Amino acid sequence: MDIISHGLWGGIAVGRRSRRNYWLAFLFGIAPDLVSFGVYFLAIFLGLSPRPAFRMEPPQDNFIPGYVHSLYNFSHSLVIFLLAFLIVFLIFRRPIYEMLAWGLHIVVDIFTHSNAFFPTHFIWPISDYHFNGIPWSHPIIFIPDVILLVILYLWWYLYKIRKK
Repeated sequence: MDIISHGLWGGIAVGRRSRRNYWLAFLFGIAPDLVSFGVYFLAIFLGLSPRPAFRMEPPQDNFIPGYVHSLYNFSHSLVIFLLAFLIVFLIFRRPIYEMLAWGLHIVVDIFTHSNAFFPTHFIWPISDYHFNGIPWSHPIIFIPDVILLVILYLWWYLYKIRKK
């Protein structure tokens, strides 16, 4: 799924209590992609990595540096997510529910990434197992994603107006 949709899903799923909760959930929702691709785009911007030729189809896998794949596996692992959630729980002595947007990001990516481009190794480092899903850019995924987000945010907006 695209990074903005991940943030929007995280915000609507676990960040509805307050503006602060929303933005924290939004950030946790986009964090896995920021960890991997954000570092890559920063390296491109700083001239440390060559600039890819952007096209509609995914770039060839060997063009993307290995560290991006490693960071992707790290940030898209349910094992790593659960460990981080547990550590934060032990530190704060309560769950930080907005972190669940990170877990939601991973679960969605399991089914919306194919073998062709960044399959989600969701139990890494235990295993490299992944599911060959339907790419998020395919209309059967992308169009319902946008429609559902519009409906949910419209409902949330109207609910907040009625509550006042």
